[in-house]
Order: sequence, then C-alpha cells, then structure tokens
Amino acid sequence: MNNLTVVNNYILITPARDEEKNIERLIQSVIVQTLLPKRWIIVSDGSTDRTDEIVQKYLPGHPWIELIRMPQHRDRQFTAKVNAFNAGYQIIKNEQYDIIGNLDADLSFVKDYFEFLITKFSADPMLGVAGTPFVEEGVHYDYRFTNIEHVSGACQMFRRKCFEDIGGYIPIDSGGIDWTAVTTARMKGWKTRTFTEKHSIHHKKIGSGNSGALMSWFKHGQKDYFLGGHPLWQLFRTAYQMTKNPYVIGGLLLFSGYFWALMRGVERPVSPELMRFHRKEQLQRLKKFLIKK
Repeated sequence: MNNLTVVNNYILITPARDEEKNIERLIQSVIVQTLLPKRWIIVSDGSTDRTDEIVQKYLPGHPWIELIRMPQHRDRQFTAKVNAFNAGYQIIKNEQYDIIGNLDADLSFVKDYFEFLITKFSADPMLGVAGTPFVEEGVHYDYRFTNIEHVSGACQMFRRKCFEDIGGYIPIDSGGIDWTAVTTARMKGWKTRTFTEKHSIHHKKIGSGNSGALMSWFKHGQKDYFLGGHPLWQLFRTAYQMTKNPYVIGGLLLFSGYFWALMRGVERPVSPELMRFHRKEQLQRLKKFLIKK
C-alpha cells in the first residue's frame, strides 16, 4: 500500500442484538487484521443474552474497541439497526478518519480482509462504497441478477465524503436500507463495487429471525416493488428464480409479492429521482444480459 494514496484510517460500527453465538467469532476476525481499525464501536442493541459480557472481556487489551448499550426494546424492524448504527456514529462523526464501515455481528473473514478493501479505496478516489460477497451455507449469490455494483449490507465500507453526501443511512421500516444507501451513492456520482476476490462468511441465515424461507420470497417481491423496481425486470427475475431452489414456487412467490404490493398501492419510501435512476440501471443491465444471450 505504500505506493498508493494513503487511505488507512478506518472506523467500524457493529450493531449487535443477542449475538452471543456469533460476536466472539467476529471479534477474533477483527483483532487479527493486518490493518486494524482506528476505532470499532460495537452497539449492543438491547441485548438480553451474553453479547455484552463477551465483548467486555476483549476491551482491556484492545482500547480501540468500545461497547455502548442501547435500551431494551421489542422493535425488530429494520429501523432498529439504523438507530443502533447511528448511536455509534454519533460517537465518532467528528473524528478524523477516511473510511467508515457498517459491519454485521455474524460474520468472519480472513486476516487481510480490510487491508484488501482499503487498498481499493486507495487505488480509486471515486470509489464511494466497497465490499465483498458473503458466503452462506457454502453458497454466494449469482451476479447475473445481482448487480456487481451493489454492496451487501453485511459489510459496507464507505468513503467518508460519500457517506456524508448520501446523508448516512435512512430509516425505512420495511427494509432496503442498505440498498438505498448504495444506490443513492451511485446516483450522486460515486462508484460502488463488490470485489469478488475476497468474501466474508455469514454465519446466520438471512431472514432466519423474521419469517419462513418461502414467505421470505414473497417479502422479497414486496420489497422489489416498494424500492421502485421496474415491472419488466421483475418478470425476468421471476423467471430466473423459478429455475432455482425452491423451484417454481420461489419465483411465483417473488412475483406474487410484487403484484400484491402493486395492487394495494403500497407507498414507496424512495424518492421519484432514485426510482427513475434504479429503473434505468435495471433496464441497462437487462439489455446487456439479453445481448449476451
């Protein structure tokens, strides 16, 4: 990294709610990094298990780690994670740093994971958001229908100026918070990228705390609608999903969720400007996909 522009002051924030099964694994992944963070704020979001106790035992030997605790609450909406992140952000927002990362509590990764990502920021001053794929149960997502420019919410690293340009994370009760942040960054002229040379391991199946696997496809369809997805894109995505497990039914539920939200006129939390930008990107990607076929 010595021959690149110096971009190495990074800060991490981890919202954690009842993560006693995962948080120690994450801590052990971070404290052995070849490039350590300047600060790491772990926000215990009303945890009722041993999450706080596990974090606390690492604090004496690692003064750059800080634990803060949010009050207990029953709210499991997506906004709770944003509120926890923002509580950590208030602590560091006036400090000097180059990169800020939102890091889930149920990940693990190799020793040079963050050095790899920071190098990407050093190499490209217009890179605003970066991350890697995550592997879940030995599988990561297919980039034919997942934009390589999208960055998974499991670990999103933002250049400070980019994070401030987008206004940080915007609370949305029904989800799509991570997607909105990354897409808004592109709309404002920043580059965003998932770098596939590395990956993290996701140890808790996405959606396992909310609904069953089949119902999650219906909810994905709903989210596709209220985030402004184009109907034509949704038809192709539905057809593609029918070829994947759970065969046929997954695609039908995906389409049903979108159609149900359309018929009910569900209010979209994204701005008209962001929706137009999103649909333009979808149609461009669909065109490229069809030309390759």
